[in-house]
Amino acid sequence: MESRDSQKCGWRSEADSLCSESVWTGLPLGAAFTFCIVSVETRVQIQESVRGKDVFVIQTVSKDVNTTIMEMLIMVYACRTSCARSITGVLPYFPYSKQCKMRKRGSIVSKLMASMMCKAGLTHLITMDLHQKEIQGFFNIPVDNLRASPFLLQYIQEEIPDYRNAVIVAKSPASAKRAQSFAERLRLGIAVIHGEAQDAESDQVDGRHSPPTVKTTGAIHPSMEIPLLIPKEKPPISVVGDVGGRIAIIVDDIIDDVDSFVAAAETLKERGAYKIFVMATHGLLSCEAPRFIEESAIDEVVVTNTIPHELQKLQCPKIKTVDISMILSEAIRRIHNGESMSYLFRNIGVDD
Repeated sequence: MESRDSQKCGWRSEADSLCSESVWTGLPLGAAFTFCIVSVETRVQIQESVRGKDVFVIQTVSKDVNTTIMEMLIMVYACRTSCARSITGVLPYFPYSKQCKMRKRGSIVSKLMASMMCKAGLTHLITMDLHQKEIQGFFNIPVDNLRASPFLLQYIQEEIPDYRNAVIVAKSPASAKRAQSFAERLRLGIAVIHGEAQDAESDQVDGRHSPPTVKTTGAIHPSMEIPLLIPKEKPPISVVGDVGGRIAIIVDDIIDDVDSFVAAAETLKERGAYKIFVMATHGLLSCEAPRFIEESAIDEVVVTNTIPHELQKLQCPKIKTVDISMILSEAIRRIHNGESMSYLFRNIGVDD
C-alpha cells in the first residue's frame, strides 16, 4: 500500500492474536521472521526492504513478557539500521506499567522500558490505557495513549439489559476517579469499597525512607530529630454508597491477580447486589485467575483483547471479550497519513 510520499509496513510476532490482517484494513503484514537460536537468543530477520518506509511494529504481551520485549526491541533496531523512515510501536498493553513508582530500594522499571524503546529507534508509540498516565512523560517521543472506555461503555449499554438499575463500583479509593467517569457518562450512581488490605499500589510501601532499626540519638542533634510517621491502620471494610437490589459494575484498568476483585464481589453480595460485573481494559488473568473467577460471586468479567486470553476463556465461560482493534487501525492510518489524532480523543476526559 503506497501513499503520496511513502509506504508503510507492519509486523507482528506469530503469537499475537490481537492484530490480524483486518486491523490493517486490507494491508498485508510485512515479511519478517522471529526465532530463537540454540543459545535461546532472539533473532529477527526483516525479509523485505523497509528503506524510506513508515514501519508499524505491533507487539502484544504474552506470558513470557521478557521475550516479548526483546523481540520488539530487536525488530525496531533492525528496521532502524535498515533506514526505515519512521518506526511506530503499537503496544496495546505497555509491559511493566505497574512498576511506575519507586518502591523500597527498587527502581522505576517503566522509565527503563521507555528509555530502551527510544534507544532502539522508536519514533512514535501507540498504546492503550496506561496504568498511570504520567508514564507518557518517561518518553522523549510522541505517545498516543488511546482509551478503551468508549467500547466498555457501549458493552454496558448493549449487553446489560437493565443497566439503568446498576451502580458503578470502585474496588478501592484509588480507582474512584475511573468509576466516577463511567458513572457520569452512564448517568448512574457510584459506590466505593474502602478498607480492603493495602496492595502494592498504596503509598504505604513507597519505602524511600529507611529508618534505622536502633534509635541513635548521638548521631543527630536533639533539636533536629525527625518526627516518626504514624503507621497506617486498615479500617474495617465498608461500602460507601447503596448497592442493595442493584447491579454492581466494578471498573478498573488491569485484571491480573483477581483476589481483590473476588473479595470485592463477596462484599457487594453481602450488601445486597444481585448481579456483579467486572470490567477492565487489560485482562492479564495470571495463574489461577480463571478458576477463582468461576468459583466466585462474579457473574461476568469483561476485558478487551489488548492481551491474548483465549485459553483463559476456555477455562472460564464468565470471561467476555470486547474488540478494540478498530481504534488501533484508525490510529495507524491517521499517523501514516499525517492526520490529526484528536478525533480518537473526542469527549475523553483526564480520568478516562
